[in-house]
Amino acid sequence: MLAPHLDDAADLAAVLVQTWREAYGGLLPEHFYDDAARVRRQAMWSQRLTEPGGVERIRIARDAGRLVGFAVRGDAVDHQGHPPVREEQLFALYVLARLHGTGVGQSLIDECLRGRPAQLWVAKENGRARRFYEKNGFEEDGTEQIDEDLDGLVEIRMVR
Repeated sequence: MLAPHLDDAADLAAVLVQTWREAYGGLLPEHFYDDAARVRRQAMWSQRLTEPGGVERIRIARDAGRLVGFAVRGDAVDHQGHPPVREEQLFALYVLARLHGTGVGQSLIDECLRGRPAQLWVAKENGRARRFYEKNGFEEDGTEQIDEDLDGLVEIRMVR
């Protein structure tokens, strides 16, 4: 697993939009996956990769030289009125569907968290992701919310 560079912003945006389509295609409307979404995500990644400490919080995975997944960790934050219950948070872990089950996601979470206690938020209806996190020692803590930024998607918090 590698740290990203500023020139990875476009690839990070493309992977994010594609993995969201693969993971949430039936849960979120099309505007989350269109060209405008990709442009917004590229700007977001460009900003994150230039922030102090930004690169240290992000790990990327490549397959045959192409970016295929990423993970983002950092200090846990208040999330829509829910104070953090761990010091560290896994903010994102996405791998292209064609590489699910190959160990790429496992390598990313291992590299980011190194077994430390953490928290994360996951779509309640994303059973595959929830099972993956459970395999990695995370459990639901009973906290649930509706994320209005994601068109009312229901999320649950998991901790270890």
